[in-house]
Amino acid sequence: MLNGIILEQYVDTGRGESCLVAGFTKNGKPVHIVCGERKGKLAIITIYVPLPPKFKNPHERG
Repeated sequence: MLNGIILEQYVDTGRGESCLVAGFTKNGKPVHIVCGERKGKLAIITIYVPLPPKFKNPHERG
């Protein structure tokens, strides 16, 4: 997550503002993390592996 890039930013989805970050594990596996700020702290909403058909690759929707 520290070396990831923000792919999408979401306004208020009912939980406040959040964003989709794409990154890679230490083993090179792609991951997506949806996170936001809650009460001044980072809140991880969900983490998943981006897979086809929804994603062509870790940085591009399918």
